[in-house]
Amino acid sequence: MWRKAVLVAVLALGMGYLYHTDPELPARVLSYVSQSLPPMEAGGGSEPRPPTLEEAIARAWQTLITVPARRWGRVAVGVNACVDVVVSGVGLLQALALEPGSGRDHEVLHSKEDLKEAFVHYMGKGAAAERFFSDKEVFQRIARAAAEYPGAQLYVGGNAALIGQKLASNPQLVVLLCGPVGPKLHDMLDEQIVVPPESLQETDEYHLILEYKSGEQWGPSRAPQANRFILSHDVSNGEMSALEMFVASLEDFQPDLVVLSGLHMMEGMGRELWEERLKEAVVAISDVRNEVPIHLELASMTDRDYMNRILQEVMPIVNSIGLNEQELLFLTQSGGGPHSDLTAWDGVPDVGRVTDILLWVLEQHGRADAQSEADLTRIHFHTLAYHILATVDGHWGNQAAAVAAGARVASSQACGLQTIDISKVLLKAPLNFHSSFSEPRESLKVEPSRPVTVWRRGNVSFHLTPVLVCKQPLRTVGLGDAISAEGLVFSELTSEI
Repeated sequence: MWRKAVLVAVLALGMGYLYHTDPELPARVLSYVSQSLPPMEAGGGSEPRPPTLEEAIARAWQTLITVPARRWGRVAVGVNACVDVVVSGVGLLQALALEPGSGRDHEVLHSKEDLKEAFVHYMGKGAAAERFFSDKEVFQRIARAAAEYPGAQLYVGGNAALIGQKLASNPQLVVLLCGPVGPKLHDMLDEQIVVPPESLQETDEYHLILEYKSGEQWGPSRAPQANRFILSHDVSNGEMSALEMFVASLEDFQPDLVVLSGLHMMEGMGRELWEERLKEAVVAISDVRNEVPIHLELASMTDRDYMNRILQEVMPIVNSIGLNEQELLFLTQSGGGPHSDLTAWDGVPDVGRVTDILLWVLEQHGRADAQSEADLTRIHFHTLAYHILATVDGHWGNQAAAVAAGARVASSQACGLQTIDISKVLLKAPLNFHSSFSEPRESLKVEPSRPVTVWRRGNVSFHLTPVLVCKQPLRTVGLGDAISAEGLVFSELTSEI
């Protein structure tokens, strides 16, 4: 008995000493223990925690995303394809025996020295840039050094190849890819992708992506933020040289859907060359069988005249387009559409403004007017926080599933996952918004349990869903292509073209 009394006394003295030295210790211990135990109801059972907005949206998508009644069986994709080599910019330049120095911009790179100066120039600004390297032999030596550099990563590149890769992940689809496909790219492509012999070439087209980290320093230049500098000697993609061959191959392949990309690559050819080549491209696109829908995937451009020509001449002869917020704003600036006075989006693009521009494209360059001879009836718009699918009534079905599927793949792929991990994503979309920027307009909201909001303006329907944004994205290159591809997989054409 006396032993127990001594033990209790010792414990009491010990606890008293600890309390004297740290009065908050008992409270912290109690807090730790209470946090470690599940919450208890009055009856002794565990109380379920209400789902977060992100959880509610992800669960609702699972129910909402259903395959269409009529699915594509054969999809033809063209025409830009390459190998992306991602490498440390400073490391590669050092491997090329280049010394740090002052920066200077070059519209076209002609030598390794030009590359160094342009890289230093943009690294010091923390800005992204892309330049054409004119000397083929020197570029190939740089490309070999990049591919052999320790830690270099090789990826499938080019919008067409990336869209083809995503489509080929669906086992029911047969995918044809036309473009400049070299041996390395051919090895990297999904086995389900059919590459016609005419597309195969002896060497790959390489795009070198020279990355730098925030705060990285090379000589006097210090990067204020992480970014990348891209260079290529890509004549095949720049001239869209595979376009006519792509269209000719459709006769044998007999696709249900055609996906076209790469028009942006011709911008760098100069006005005289792109004017002539664009005319030829319009003729080639017009040769596609009338009953086969065509989706055009846009990409970043800087020449307003060139974009306006695409708006006037190409968009009316395709059935669907995919684009992001920068491309949509540049489109309206180039064509004198709504909100063309905006120089840039301020944070998350206003839904009302986006809707105004999408409606204008479909009314002025699409078939929103039943009397119009234009073919465009579908636009898949994506920005970081939300996606919108705008369709002319009576032409497309399964829109809610299609826009949700695009948002779901944006969330998972950006995090490098096959499915969404709720702990790694964040909701950034506005939950309340308007159908237009100006009156009359409708007040709308996102319901997490029903995460696709639908409204109409005239005979155009809009389907919006938020994106669960990846907090720490691993790789965003090709994300727009994956979004468009997934949206197409779940889309259904309900009318005769």
